[in-house]
Amino acid sequence: MTGAKVRRHLPSRRLVGMVAVLAALAAGVWWASRPEVEYETMGVTRGDIEATVTAIGTLEPRRYVDIGAQVSGRITRLHVQPGSAVGKGDLLVEIDPSVQRATVEAGRAALAGLHAQLAEQQAQLQLATRQQARQQQLVRDEATRQEDVDNADASLAMARARVDSLRAQIRQTQATLQADEARLGYTRIDAPMAGTVVSIEAREGQTLNATYQTPHILRIADLSGMTVWTEVSEADVRQVKPGQAVYFTTLGGHGAAQPRRWSGSVRQILPAPRPAAVTQGASAQPAASKAVAYTVLFDVDNADGALMPQMTAQVSIVTAAARGRLHAPLAALEPVPGVADRFTARVRLPGGTIERREVVAGVRNRHQVEVRTGLAEGEALVLAERRRDGGVRRFTW
Repeated sequence: MTGAKVRRHLPSRRLVGMVAVLAALAAGVWWASRPEVEYETMGVTRGDIEATVTAIGTLEPRRYVDIGAQVSGRITRLHVQPGSAVGKGDLLVEIDPSVQRATVEAGRAALAGLHAQLAEQQAQLQLATRQQARQQQLVRDEATRQEDVDNADASLAMARARVDSLRAQIRQTQATLQADEARLGYTRIDAPMAGTVVSIEAREGQTLNATYQTPHILRIADLSGMTVWTEVSEADVRQVKPGQAVYFTTLGGHGAAQPRRWSGSVRQILPAPRPAAVTQGASAQPAASKAVAYTVLFDVDNADGALMPQMTAQVSIVTAAARGRLHAPLAALEPVPGVADRFTARVRLPGGTIERREVVAGVRNRHQVEVRTGLAEGEALVLAERRRDGGVRRFTW
């Protein structure tokens, strides 16, 4: 019985073996008929595309003023601190006025003395005028000597000269007194504009010496508007023009899910370059290898005070833009030699065949190109080939 059962199982084992052989043959046929190349594609889409110049900028107040001392002396009172809001005309700093006040008092006393001398000389002038008139009458009556007449004329002339001299001295003393009074007024420094105190470089009790230069005390800035001083490399500055749109983000905003973006437009491109030496390791490169940057200015409103002086801005200047246009990945296009706006592309058709097209391009950036003619929305462009042996060929034109 046992031998019979074994004989009945043998046909089923042969059947299993035949099925396995057929499956292997089928797999081989499928492997042999598999396409030699598979294509990695990306579709032509519609949207916005921008060409930008990127740079780093620093924020500065649009309007600010540095406050200095015009007189020497010790600071007796400092009425503000960094961050204080001030209005135009508010008292900021008081400087010891002792020396200036004494000078003004001396000038006023000197002026009073000159006025007294002028009054005396005017009285002498009146007397000399009467004496000269009397001598003239005696001359007509032939009752005086010529010597007396000459003395009277000389006395009158000298009296007039002394009066004129005193009047000139009074004008000079008045001018000096006005300057001394102005210097006395400089011991109280008022705010020339409304704004915020952003920095203070002096302290109460500090002695200022304004003999040779104006000591800097503090800076007031209007923080409601900021100017971004942007350093653009000489390789990109030719693309930048006044009036172009520009936007930026700050370094502190990159941790947010949606970083805040501020917008403006290019106001000015400063003509003088700002060289910065390029260094490698411990040694600097020669002067001829210095990198040159040009300063581009644009303004932005800061009504909510979110922007602060000296913040770093990551700036994008929009040099060209196309809105709602077809665009394709730059990696899928092959430049046509000698023609700036012509490319060729490999399009995979629905049947799997590859067709080569000529594309007329518009605005482009590092990743995308505006398609003006040659492609339709949704068409698949070949980016790379994947061969059966596992190799990948990507197109880098």
